[in-house]
Amino acid sequence: MVFKNPIRAFFTADKELSKSIRNIFGFRPGNIFLYQLAFKHKSVSNETINGHRLSNERLEYLGDAILGAIVADFLFKKFPYRKEGFLTEMRSRIVNRASLNKLSQKLGLDKLVMTSKDNRGQFKSVNGDAFEAFVGALYLDKGYTSAFKIVVARIIEMHIDMDTLEKSESNFKSKLIEWSQKEKKTLEFKMANEVGEGYNKQYEVVVYIDEKAFGKARDFSIKGAEQLAAEKTLNLIQPELNG
Repeated sequence: MVFKNPIRAFFTADKELSKSIRNIFGFRPGNIFLYQLAFKHKSVSNETINGHRLSNERLEYLGDAILGAIVADFLFKKFPYRKEGFLTEMRSRIVNRASLNKLSQKLGLDKLVMTSKDNRGQFKSVNGDAFEAFVGALYLDKGYTSAFKIVVARIIEMHIDMDTLEKSESNFKSKLIEWSQKEKKTLEFKMANEVGEGYNKQYEVVVYIDEKAFGKARDFSIKGAEQLAAEKTLNLIQPELNG
């Protein structure tokens, strides 16, 4: 349907987004602008405030921290007798970029994300980024207590199989960190290079163990490059892991 009245179209879009959020997460948004911003990728940002483009990048930064805190809080209470290493690993498996991308699509958030259609395929983490931005918006709109309850009840408990997750080994970086701590090795993830520009930029990361270079990988995000480099490093040191 095409709306000739831009004001009417604006409020209709607000209602549609509010309805989608209510259907997915079971709550009614307060400040709808926060959620509009959460799903706005920088590739379609054409509004500015004080010279800064409006996109979901700042909310993504905040949501990353809030989501990490909520998941850590949840795991701490769910597994009262498990060690710190286990809790760290489980948290990483839940909040890593690949998991968030899949979760965002499962929830249907990918249909709400506004991004450049011509270049969408290049934004490999766009859905996971938007998910984190949504959590940032949720926190600002409803506060930590409500955000915790919504994330746990509508996301973790409904869409994450904790038993299956516990048995999986998807977070190569965490596994490598755990090994290095156990073996008292110095471990570093260093960004060696940036290739390309704009939305085509890729990051090259090298893993160093006791100042010796091991796995090297490249990805569109630093986190993704670190995971790939960690996986390559684990393959290189496999005999030591088995020994």
